[in-house]
Amino acid sequence: MGNAQALRDVLTPADELTIVCHNNPDPDCLASALALGRLAASVGIDERRILYSGDISHQQNRAFINLLGMNLTQFEPDRVQNRPEGSLLAFVDHAIPGANNRVPEGTPIDIVIDHHPAEDIEARFVDHREEIGATATILAEYIDAFDVDLDATLATALLFAIRRETLGFLRGATRDEYAAAGRLHESADMDLLRRLSTPSVTGATVDAIADAIANRHVTGSVLITHVGRTNERDSLPQAADYLATLEGVETAIVFGIVDDSIHLSARSTDSRLHIGDVLNEAFENVGSAGGHREMAGGEVPLGIFADYASDDPGLVAIVEQVITARLVASLNLQRDE
Repeated sequence: MGNAQALRDVLTPADELTIVCHNNPDPDCLASALALGRLAASVGIDERRILYSGDISHQQNRAFINLLGMNLTQFEPDRVQNRPEGSLLAFVDHAIPGANNRVPEGTPIDIVIDHHPAEDIEARFVDHREEIGATATILAEYIDAFDVDLDATLATALLFAIRRETLGFLRGATRDEYAAAGRLHESADMDLLRRLSTPSVTGATVDAIADAIANRHVTGSVLITHVGRTNERDSLPQAADYLATLEGVETAIVFGIVDDSIHLSARSTDSRLHIGDVLNEAFENVGSAGGHREMAGGEVPLGIFADYASDDPGLVAIVEQVITARLVASLNLQRDE
């Protein structure tokens, strides 16, 4: 694979590697970071770190880190802005400084490996494949090309990430995901894989999903709902996954207030829609949103509701009205009021 030699050429002269995860990293991002670290180690880079920002609140993500023994460090701007000579900066599962990460815009990036839609990616090495179902699939290829020892921990991490990102090979999976899974399966720890797949669920997550169910409104095949305020940001994609299975629903969008932002998660099996484009169109002028045809997310700062205090009891109602109106307009829905 030609890209493998190009990546090796970027890694080989370096003394250290800083890998930055996107905000609130998921298993695809975490496994990809772990794999890139192993690639760096294989060419002699002894100083390696993985940085993250936001929360790791999803029970699967916490289990992933704990059971695999990953060592993560909270993001600090100095670690990426004041790097010594010979230090590389890498993005996995995201691509643009300042977009779903805390890296200042314009920061030079050395390595980008990603499968999310993005434009104008600038880095010394870029492997950006939107057609691929998971970034972990791409990293699995490099592990094979670099002839890195595929131990049980790494194989399990990558296999779980591919399964999770593709919803068990039912969402966005390509031939490459199946090929990667086939190579990883023999080395993976099946017991660990089962434990990662069935972590305990917090009461707060259950409450948030219950709120999403209670607040749902269905127009045609589109379901829009909210969870109000929650500390469980990762309950939103879980609620979206669950509600997307409701009979007659092809598109499910869930939003909620987390700290000082409105977070959104969307799922769609409607072939007429690209749900990432729908969210981007709805919120590009007030926040950041986008993603794939079948899966997308977004974040809108509460600053657009500056006239309301964060603890104003009417804030949730206003947020519901405004966010829903933008979604309805972007989806071209006719909604009865």
